[in-house]
Amino acid sequence: MSEQPTATYLTQEAFDRLTAELAELQGPRRQEVIARIEAARAEGDLKENGGYHAAREEQGKLELRIRQLTQLLETAEVGATPPPDDGVVEPGMVVTVELFGDEETFLLGSREIADGSMQVFSEASPLGAAINGLKVGDTTSYEAPNGKQIEVTIKHAVPYTG
Repeated sequence: MSEQPTATYLTQEAFDRLTAELAELQGPRRQEVIARIEAARAEGDLKENGGYHAAREEQGKLELRIRQLTQLLETAEVGATPPPDDGVVEPGMVVTVELFGDEETFLLGSREIADGSMQVFSEASPLGAAINGLKVGDTTSYEAPNGKQIEVTIKHAVPYTG
C-alpha cells in the first residue's frame, strides 16, 4: 500500500528557488555529469577507473535530488495562507518546546521552506507528530527512536514568516 504524499506549504520565494534548482539539475548539471561519465568511460577499464565511479555516484545523488524536488513541487501548496497565529501547533509554525528542562525552538514543516537559520522537524517525525495540533501550555510525550518516552511542553507557537 503506498501512502499519498502530503502537501507541503511553500512560500512563493521557496517555490521559485526550488523550481530554479530543479531546472539547473535537470539541464546543465545533468549534462555536465553525463559528459564526465562519458569522458571517464572513454579512458578504458571501468573496474579501476576512479573518475568513472565518482561520476556515477554523483549521478545517483543528482537523480535522487531531482526526484525529491519533483515530488515536493508537485504536492506543494504555494503561497497558501500561513497558519493562523492562534497558538495551535501545525506545519508552518515556529515552535518553542521544553525538552529535558531546556527550551528548543524549531520550524515544524519542510526544511525546504526554511532559510537554514533554524532547525526543522517534519510533522511526520516522532516529535512533530506528538505536538501537531496541540496548544501553547499543553504537555505530551512521545516515543523516541531509542524507545524512551520523552515529555515535551509547548511554550510558544507562531507562524513562520521566513
